[in-house]
Amino acid sequence: MICEKTFAFVMAGGSGERFWPMSRQSTPKHLLRLLDEKTLLETTIRRLEGLIPLENTFVLTNAAQLEATWAAVPFLPKENIVAEPLKRDTAPACALATAIARASDPVSTCLVLPADAMIHDVEKFRSQLADAVDAANESDAIVTLGIPPRFPATGYGYLETLNERPVGRNGSAIRGLARFVEKPNIEKATSYLEKGNFFWNSGIFVWRVSTFLDEARRQLPALADFVEGLKSPTDLPALLAEKFASLPKISVDYAIMENAREVLTVLAEFDWDDVGAWTALPSHITPDADGNCIRGPVVSHDSRQNIAISNGRHIALCGVNDLVVVETPDAILVCAKSRVQDVKALQANLPLELK
Repeated sequence: MICEKTFAFVMAGGSGERFWPMSRQSTPKHLLRLLDEKTLLETTIRRLEGLIPLENTFVLTNAAQLEATWAAVPFLPKENIVAEPLKRDTAPACALATAIARASDPVSTCLVLPADAMIHDVEKFRSQLADAVDAANESDAIVTLGIPPRFPATGYGYLETLNERPVGRNGSAIRGLARFVEKPNIEKATSYLEKGNFFWNSGIFVWRVSTFLDEARRQLPALADFVEGLKSPTDLPALLAEKFASLPKISVDYAIMENAREVLTVLAEFDWDDVGAWTALPSHITPDADGNCIRGPVVSHDSRQNIAISNGRHIALCGVNDLVVVETPDAILVCAKSRVQDVKALQANLPLELK
């Protein structure tokens, strides 16, 4: 099942705001050991083992996170961890990925995926990724993976799918894509759930180098020029320094996907969680008898349904319910579980040294 001519690019440049105080600008969510002894980034890369050769696996990050990323994945060659000189959104990052793959092998395939999703059914994930790679190699389509919605989520983009296509060699259902849909309000999200042909956008994409290049030439030539500007992997630092900053700041959904000639969607059968806020942890960490999700030295009395994470000092919960309490050496968060999405809004009030 090894896809030898496929290059994987893990997008790992997040800002780290929703998991404050553990996450900071230099150590965002994917560099934290939130759920076990591995960072989410390492877990994502290990999930590709047996499918993508390790030497073909790259991490795309930014300069502020480069050293922390090296430390998190020391088993990757240092040259496979690429720091973008500044943030330009996902379309330039995807062009960078395609450029690296093309310079290494002009007839190769790119797999692009986020660094911070949690997937437990690794075998199913690998087999469906293999089907996605096959679908990309056997057509001129860009291939996505769609997650069956479990509830009417307003925090995810959606994929509206069309007719069924032939299944993949591992049995994956594949559909054509009608359109990408931006994050909806609750009324629209509810209707999408009821219709049954809408799926969450996982942010996982597969394309042949030539397919992406053709779409970029047609839709946003600056991206194509950047891809074609890399003649050899050894020229990458110079290309980044000279050309990356001038690329348009735009998402790949807007720049390429929405108007691509053909997009196919593999319907995911594996579990998936983007671990978007502190309240995601109880799905992955077994709670105690009172429903408290605890990591580190925490004691409780008459307290229920709390999330308490200590990174050293003891946390004592007494007579409290539905709180998030997170301790770090230099900051403590106390937040109602119902307000965890507002943790991001705290950033404006924090001193610079705590961001």
